[in-house]
Order: sequence, then C-alpha cells, then structure tokens
Amino acid sequence: MPAAPLTHAEDLADFVAASPSSFHAAAEVARRLQAAGFAALDETDAWPEAAGRYLVVRDGAVIAWIVPQGATATTPVRVFGAHSDSPGFKLKPQPTTGRFGWLQAGVEVYGGPLLNSWLDRELRLAGRLVLDDGTELLAATGPLLRLPQLAIHLDREANEGLQLDRQAQTQPVWGLGVPASADLLAEVAASATVEGAPVDAGRIRGFDLVVADAARGAVFGRDDVFFAAGRLDDLASVHAGTVALAAAAEGFDADHIPVLAVFDHEEIGSATRSGAAGPFLEDVLERIGLALGADRAERMRALASSWCVSSDVGHSVHPNYAHKHDPVVQPVLGSGPILKINANQRYATDGAGAAAWHAWCGQAGVQSQSFVSNNTVPCGSTIGPITATRLGIRTVDVGIPILSMHSARELAGVSDLFDLTRAAEAFFRA
Repeated sequence: MPAAPLTHAEDLADFVAASPSSFHAAAEVARRLQAAGFAALDETDAWPEAAGRYLVVRDGAVIAWIVPQGATATTPVRVFGAHSDSPGFKLKPQPTTGRFGWLQAGVEVYGGPLLNSWLDRELRLAGRLVLDDGTELLAATGPLLRLPQLAIHLDREANEGLQLDRQAQTQPVWGLGVPASADLLAEVAASATVEGAPVDAGRIRGFDLVVADAARGAVFGRDDVFFAAGRLDDLASVHAGTVALAAAAEGFDADHIPVLAVFDHEEIGSATRSGAAGPFLEDVLERIGLALGADRAERMRALASSWCVSSDVGHSVHPNYAHKHDPVVQPVLGSGPILKINANQRYATDGAGAAAWHAWCGQAGVQSQSFVSNNTVPCGSTIGPITATRLGIRTVDVGIPILSMHSARELAGVSDLFDLTRAAEAFFRA
C-alpha cells in the first residue's frame, strides 16, 4: 500500500475519534476548514457579499463553500453531500437506570443498527448538552459503557440465531450500585467544561447524547488493504469532502461555487431542520445567491446548471453471502469508489450523472465501480434523491463499498477512501 492512502486512513482515524456524535462531526469539519482559511458565519448575522471561504454550522450539520472572484448571480454550484449521523443508540430522558446491583443507561435505538455488533465492546457517550442559560456544549466521555452478552452456557441456542429485545436487552451497564446513588449525566458533564471548569450536572436542561464505539480506527490485513472503524457510514464521505474542499481551496479559480453539505438525521429519514429533507441547504444557497445579487429567475438558472454528488457508503460483495448481491455487478473493496444505480430512483443517478461521475473520476485518475441491488433484496436510499427533489439539482449517488454496514465497526478499503477524496477534489475543481 502506497504511503499516501495510508496517511489518509490515519487521518480518517483521527477524524472518527474526534467525531463520536453528529455534533462533534460538524464541529470537527468546521475546525479543520477554519484552519484552511474558511470563516465561520452565524445564521443570525448578515453575511458578507465578498468572495471568500465560508462555513455555517446548524446543530449536527455543517455547510461550507467558496465564492470565487468573478462569481455572478447565475454562477452554478457543485455540492458534495454526506451525512454526519450513524445508526446506534441515543440516551433517553432520566437515563440513570439499573437493577440487581448494576448501573445501566436507558437508551433508545436510533436508526437501523446491527444490534448484535454492539455487544461486548467498550462504548462511550457523546453529543450536546444545553445548560440553564442556553449555553450549548459538546461532551464526550472515554470508555464508559458495555452491552455484555449472555454466556453460551445460559443460552445454548445463541449460535442458532441470537435476537435481542430492543428494550430489555440493549441497556448497557456503566457501573455498580443503585440508580438512586448515581447520575449518568454527571459522568457526561465531567467531560465538558465552562470557562475551564467542569460542568455542574444540575445545570443541564437538555441533551442530545448518543452511544459510540470507543475503539480507534485501524489499518490491517495483508498489504494493509483494510480499514475498520465505527461510523464509517457516513464519516468516510464527510472526511473525504472536508479534505477535498480544503485542498481545492488553494488557488481555486473555477467558474462555479464548490459546496460541502454535511447533513444530520439521514439514518432516520432526513426530515429535520438539519437533515437533507429540511431547508438548510436551500437556505444557504439562497443567501449565497442574494449576496451575489440574484433574483429568483437568476437563482433558478444557477440551480439548473448545478450538480450534486451525494456520497454515502454502499455494499461490497460479501464472500460469505454472495447470493445477496447482484450476480454480475459485484463491487469489491480496493477497486475504487462506487456509482450507485437503482431503476426505481432510490438513488438519483441517471445516464447524465453516470457520465459526469466517470469524467470526474477520470480527471482524478481514479477507477470507479458500479453498484446495483439484487432484485430480491430491497434497495436502501440516501440523501441524493431528497436533495434532487428539494432543489431540482442534477444529482448522482456515489460512495465507497464497505462490509458490515450499520455495524458498530464497519470495514472499508484503504485505497477506496483515498480515491473518493481524489474524485471529490476533482469534482470541486473541474
């Protein structure tokens, strides 16, 4: 494995470790892009009309863009879209629970995780705390929780098909004692600070906290071809877009406006103020257009000549379950990013989008594969069709092939991660 993909994978491991929740992911994107010269804007302020590099964070979502010199009211945009959330567990109200001398965390299933994959792992809590004065803080514990599996001696049929009760058997342990003498939120609050001092848990009035795998991402396998980590769906794409936009910003002089759009809540349908079905991207694009003096007709002209690349993970052919995949179209790790196609438009790719994607990959020197579902297996979807429907922008769905999708720890190809970033940079620059 060449040095560049390995360095990229190690940087992704850092990115995942810094992004245990969607709120952390948005903050990490903002931190990295601010270091690359992007100015953070507030939605409640007037925005500058000058050319430059900008970003705005809305909850667990972030949008960043470059307005080049010479941009006009009809300058098109190039949107690279991804999402910051992953399936797993979210902390319930009154989360400190337990029985029989065990302290447990009350959690609710978020999205569609592979429940069994969360067993017997060290887990952490992360997300947003809202204090009594409205202050919002990020908090993330170290390894704190675990979902211990029942011993085989007590369930002799576990290997014949383990099924977990979503309420009774998915509440992780985090200590010993009785709930009345413990406070899980205090454990989380201890990981956050206000003016250099630990947060008083009594000040917490609201929270958005999720469970995340505590293990760091790792490169392994013969010739270092594999990369495993939590939340690769879809932090792999978020990281690719962030690295690509920062690289494209250097000397950018194209005749379009490159945009990185990282949405939250894709795993639960995207219908939120920070999701792809919400108004965030439309709001930002409208304000960009207004700053350039666009009227409604000019804004529609700009969108009509724009592109969106929606990047989310897809399925690699699985050597142990090949019958679940199309018998002919079988993408595999290490052979490049994937172009996602579905006849029923669960993916937004069409012929024009396919041709454009292959052109951008060609400019980047990247090989691409196709993905299509087996006719007997329902096809998932992602933010591409939603964005195309909301804005009318020509959209193509892409990603990287992975195994163990929606597991607590997913498997990708080191070279694919690097190649997706190269293709994203070509898309931004072309």
